[in-house]
Amino acid sequence: MSSSSFAVIFAQVTNAAVSTAGGSDAAAPPAPPAWSPFIYMILIMAMVYFALIRPQTQAKKKQEETIKSAKTGDKVVTSSGIHGLITNVKDTTVIVKVADNVKIEIEKTHIDKITRPDSGTDSEKPVAAKAS
Repeated sequence: MSSSSFAVIFAQVTNAAVSTAGGSDAAAPPAPPAWSPFIYMILIMAMVYFALIRPQTQAKKKQEETIKSAKTGDKVVTSSGIHGLITNVKDTTVIVKVADNVKIEIEKTHIDKITRPDSGTDSEKPVAAKAS
């Protein structure tokens, strides 16, 4: 092959490539609408809300209801693991008896679990939070 025949073949190939790239619009798929990326962002934000944020707020609400239901005579476990019996309830704190002649004052927010003795037996059961 000579250089002139190579030039002719090269020209034909490049002309064919240019004609198919810019020639027919019917073969190209339509462009997606401009608002379509926003749908994906909204879906991702909804998944984050229902997977992370909502369960945390429900758990926090349940903890607040548990704290509000604390009263004298309830057995409690604090977030640090101290077991005791509530002897006095104040606005933001409770007095907990942890042993004979040993009482400590703790914040209500540090109450982790509240158990109440069953009315007829010595067994204890966790207090269920009321659904609103």
